[in-house]
Amino acid sequence: MILPGATIGILGSGQLGRMLALAARPFGYRIHVFSPEANSPTGQVADREFVAAYDDLDAVREFAHSVDVVTYEFENVPLATAEVCAAIVPLRPGAQALRVAQNRLREKTFFADNGLPTVPFAAVHSLADLQTGLAEIGCPAVLKTAVSGYDGKGQVKINHPDEAAAAWQEVGEVDCILEGWVEFEREVSMVAARDVNGRIAHYNLIENDHANHILDVSVAPASVPPQVLAQAEAMVQTVLTELDVVGVLCVEFFLTPTPGPSPWNGEESWLLLNEIAPRPHNSGHLTIEACVTSQFEQQMRTVCGLPVGDTTYLRPAAMANLLGDLWPKNQRKDAKAQREKSVSSAKSVAKSFPDWTAVLTHPHLKLHLYGKESARPGRKMGHLTALASSAAEAEKIVRGARERLVVE
Repeated sequence: MILPGATIGILGSGQLGRMLALAARPFGYRIHVFSPEANSPTGQVADREFVAAYDDLDAVREFAHSVDVVTYEFENVPLATAEVCAAIVPLRPGAQALRVAQNRLREKTFFADNGLPTVPFAAVHSLADLQTGLAEIGCPAVLKTAVSGYDGKGQVKINHPDEAAAAWQEVGEVDCILEGWVEFEREVSMVAARDVNGRIAHYNLIENDHANHILDVSVAPASVPPQVLAQAEAMVQTVLTELDVVGVLCVEFFLTPTPGPSPWNGEESWLLLNEIAPRPHNSGHLTIEACVTSQFEQQMRTVCGLPVGDTTYLRPAAMANLLGDLWPKNQRKDAKAQREKSVSSAKSVAKSFPDWTAVLTHPHLKLHLYGKESARPGRKMGHLTALASSAAEAEKIVRGARERLVVE
């Protein structure tokens, strides 16, 4: 066990690392963060901020020697960086989970190799591969870059085989995966944790609504039949066990209207695995207020060798993302510069941000801001959470509060 008083190292410095650091603080852990950016969301609340490129392996070694365990808060950390850390201190989750999650083709192949239901897919390394894949899978289909790309970036929907050449050019003629189009009822996710002794705890299924390919609102627990929840639990357990995950991982699913043929235990399945994230997930932010143990405390517990915590929901909950679109248009480019110019005027500073009074005066809302210096459309700047007697009521509260935020 890596006990309180020790130092947790975080690769990556965004909001997920920030919330992990805040969850670790009450337990007495120290936090060191490594990323190319200074004064980052995580760096603002860390004990020490290492600022260097991920491929500066000498700086990575110095970072690893300063901590007792390393975890990561996003899956695009270079594998070589993670492996350098793993040679010095425990890396949790391990490099294998990172390797699978950061390449969509490896990810889908992992699902298929373990009998987990997913959409039809084909590897695409050339225009000829794409044309062959479309002939086998059919249209519509989605072409996605194998690496990088998130929130809808790096992907193109193909409605007709004649669009293949244009789609291949649009993604930059790089290694891709072609995925069959699926008509789904809802998108759901399950955040779960596995400790060093193999014990697993999950946060039920969470229902997710997206806008412009970006997570917009999550509600929990999702309203699904018991057999769907049981299937999700079993599939998530397989993912965690086969990847030997120690830490937190999220599996995103498509929930289909009716069960279909599946390799999963010879049973029909309502669920298709979409992708995994070997770290806390945007949909799990609501667990901070909603659950006995948040996903971030869970991450801290598991990477430090402590037992998993209780994931019981105190009340149903909903979370709404706050994107940079909400910030006044003339203030989006550089909020830091605006604050510096307006240091003597509280009124001017306030105008650089949405009118939070619509949120802060509501007795059932919690506001989380990530400390990002600049706002731009589509950038996740914070989130709102509400607890209520039902998930539907909590969703109504967060959506209503966000609509009242003034955009000028």
